[in-house]
Amino acid sequence: MTVDDIVAAARAQSGLEDIGDPAILEGLGILLQAYEEEAQFTEAGKQRAIGALISTLANRMRVEDWLKQHPELLERPVEKPLFVFGLPRTGTTLTINLLNADPARRSLLRWEAFDSVPPPTREELHAGPRFDKAQAAIELALKYVPHISAIHHEDADSPTECQFAMTPSFCAQVYEAQACIPSYREWFLHRASYLPAFRYQKRLLQLLQAHAPGRWTLKNPWHPLYLNDLTTVFPDAQLAMTHRDPVDVVGSACSLIKAVRPMYSDKVDLEVIGRQMVETFTIMIERQNAYRDRHGEDAIFDIHYEAQMRDPIGQMRKLYAHFDEPFTAAAESAMNAYLAGNPKGKHGRHEYSLEEYGLTKEGVRRRFKDYVERFDIPTKA
Repeated sequence: MTVDDIVAAARAQSGLEDIGDPAILEGLGILLQAYEEEAQFTEAGKQRAIGALISTLANRMRVEDWLKQHPELLERPVEKPLFVFGLPRTGTTLTINLLNADPARRSLLRWEAFDSVPPPTREELHAGPRFDKAQAAIELALKYVPHISAIHHEDADSPTECQFAMTPSFCAQVYEAQACIPSYREWFLHRASYLPAFRYQKRLLQLLQAHAPGRWTLKNPWHPLYLNDLTTVFPDAQLAMTHRDPVDVVGSACSLIKAVRPMYSDKVDLEVIGRQMVETFTIMIERQNAYRDRHGEDAIFDIHYEAQMRDPIGQMRKLYAHFDEPFTAAAESAMNAYLAGNPKGKHGRHEYSLEEYGLTKEGVRRRFKDYVERFDIPTKA
C-alpha cells in the first residue's frame, strides 16, 4: 500500500477530501515502507494495521470537515490543560482515572478518540450508538485476549492515551508498539517534528469541547519524548510525571508489547523488545531531564508510584495544591467512588519477568541509577 492508496481509501470511507496538514504524510510514508520491509505481518495482522490507518485518517478528515463548517470552534481556547505522563506502567492510568472523576475536568475518552464527529453532548460521553459500538468491541477483546486487560484495561468511556490524538498524524508510539519497525522507530525518536501532531490534537480538543466542556486532563506515558513541542502548542500546559522503580517499569512495559505484537506478527523477538524499551526509556528520561534543566524542577509535578498506591487522595491534594487548583468535596467524593469500584487486579493478575527479554535486575538498576537517584525513587531489594 502506498500513501496515495491510504488517502484514497480514507476518502472513500469518509466521503471527504481534505486531510488537513499535508506534513502528516511524511510519517505515513515512512510507516508504510517499514510495514512492507520490516514488520513481518501475518496476513490478518497486515489487514488489521492497514485498516486502522485508513479508519484513523478517515476520522481525521471528518474532524477537519466539521471544523471547516464550524470555524468558530477554533476560537475557543484550550486553557491550562493538564498532561499526565511518565515511563509506562508507573501509575499514569490510576492518576488520569482519579483526575477524570473530578466533575470539573474533561478527558479524552476512548470511543471519541476514534469516532469524533459530531462532537458529543455531555449525555453522549457515556451512552449512545458510538459508545455502544466501542464498548461491544472491548467486550469482544475481553473474551478473546483477556490478558491485555489484565495489563491495561480501558472501557469505551475511560480516559485514553492522547497519543490516539496523535495517530491521525502518523506520529505516535503506538505504531512502534504494534510491530518491530526499526526505520519508523528511528524517525519517530530522532527525526520527527511532533508539532503537526500536537496542532491537530489541539484542533480535535477544540471540536470535542463544543458541547461537553471542562478542563482538559490528558494522559500519555510517552510525552517525555516531546515536551518542547507539546508546550509550544499548549504554552500554559500543566505537567505531571509519575515515577516507579525501573525494574518494575521495564518488565511490565515489555510484557505489554509482548501481548500486543503477536496480534500482528508471528515473529516476535522478546530480546529485541527488551533492548528497545530500555533505549526508549533512556531517551525519555534524558529529554525530560533537559526540559527541567531549562525550565526548573517545578515545571513538572512529580508523583511517586509507591506514595500514590498508599494514599491516592493525598497525592491528588498535593497535585491540585501545586497548580493552585481547588480540590473540591465533589472531586474527592468522586475519586473515592472510583477507587472503591476499581480495585487493583480487577481484570486479572499481571505477571512478568525481565529475564525472558534478555534483561537482568542488576543491568536495569545500573542503566537507570542516575534517574532513581535524581528523583529519590523507592526500589525493591
